Amino acid sequence: MPVAPPPKRSDPGSAGARSDDLRVYQTWKGSNIFFLQGRFIFGPDVRSLALTVFLIVAPVFVFCFFVARKLMDDFPHHSGISIMLVVVVFTIYVLVLLLLTSGRDPGIIPRNAHPPEPEAFDGNADVGAGQTPQLRLPRIKEVEVNGAPVKIKYCDTCMLYRPPRCSHCSICNNCVERFDHHCPWVGQCIGLRNYRFFFMFVFSTTLLCIYVFAFCWVYIRRIMGSENTSIWKAMIKTPASIVLIVYTFISMWFVGGLTAFHLYLISTNQTTYENFRYRYDRRANPYNKGMVENFKEIFCSSVVPSKNKFRATVPRESALANRPTGGGFMSPNMGKAVDDIEMGRKTVWGDMSAMGDHGEGQLANNDRLNIKDGELTEVSPGPDIRTGVEEADRGGIHPRRSSWGRKSGSWEMSPEVLALAARVGEPNRVGGSSSGSLTTEKGAS
Repeated sequence: MPVAPPPKRSDPGSAGARSDDLRVYQTWKGSNIFFLQGRFIFGPDVRSLALTVFLIVAPVFVFCFFVARKLMDDFPHHSGISIMLVVVVFTIYVLVLLLLTSGRDPGIIPRNAHPPEPEAFDGNADVGAGQTPQLRLPRIKEVEVNGAPVKIKYCDTCMLYRPPRCSHCSICNNCVERFDHHCPWVGQCIGLRNYRFFFMFVFSTTLLCIYVFAFCWVYIRRIMGSENTSIWKAMIKTPASIVLIVYTFISMWFVGGLTAFHLYLISTNQTTYENFRYRYDRRANPYNKGMVENFKEIFCSSVVPSKNKFRATVPRESALANRPTGGGFMSPNMGKAVDDIEMGRKTVWGDMSAMGDHGEGQLANNDRLNIKDGELTEVSPGPDIRTGVEEADRGGIHPRRSSWGRKSGSWEMSPEVLALAARVGEPNRVGGSSSGSLTTEKGAS
């Protein structure tokens, strides 16, 4: 079975760099977007972050220009200036929390370069005569957390068993520790390393809405008192205040409700993903330590260091790891469709040798085998046919095509292909004649 070499990853930002100048963020396999040479990591929907910033800054600007500026002279001892100062400082604080939420590693678990070692033979696989049983990784494992059994799944994309509370984000294409959800408003996954900042951002945005909402009413009351008019006439005199009141009232229901929901999750030590999927109100939660300890875990514990060093240097072309050809490896999902939305299944080149081993049993049963230019192809059933290979040079056998790459302009036949041809049967021989031709023949079946 011919196996195509993996595609070379193009890196437009590394033109003219030496082979050891590539960094981790330049060869990243996830869907993330990096800024400032890997110092900030965002999700693929980072453009939504601009909309979020606009929805925060725009009403604050309107408030400062049309409301706070006119309230500055209505308070004694120039204390009215504090109204504008507080809202500006508070807005900057909210934007910093937003950046800490969306621009940092949420807790991404690095991918494995190759699958873990299988633990046992797969007894369900059909094994023919002369074939080695396939090795299959179990789809689900069970571990114990605080005395309660917890199931963990194997991730085909990252080629690892996800730790407890970890899930694969199909948007960012990464496994994230303590995965809560992917927030489109911040353009990032919410996980172990940024959940605290996400909650503080939502809570602070709620307080900012309440602040603007309250002082808009204060300004209306000031107009009513100074001009001795009704509330309706006062509202007509300041349409900007009416717009802000409506806007902040709607926003308070959104961010305020989100704050209340996450307060409940923190008090019971749940994530949004667990709350919607596992329903801990119907069974025991192994992570619940009590309300006080749950809040301490979120707000009083140190942020764990990132497991990824995005600015670390890596070789430009890392050699593919040599994998044993004896026996075979089967992914938990090999041979069946993968429809789990978490998986984000893509082609994994580490599985190609497994596919090659899986194809041995099929090639052994073919009626004819043709070796041409170093490639194995099937020949349709028919009369006894002897197939040959023409050499470009009559003086000898040239090096043949390798499964993975080229060496000094010539192709070499890989050991896997030679071993595969040798296993077809005694009547099938691979050799070189004095005239420089290579033939394969098979006796009558």
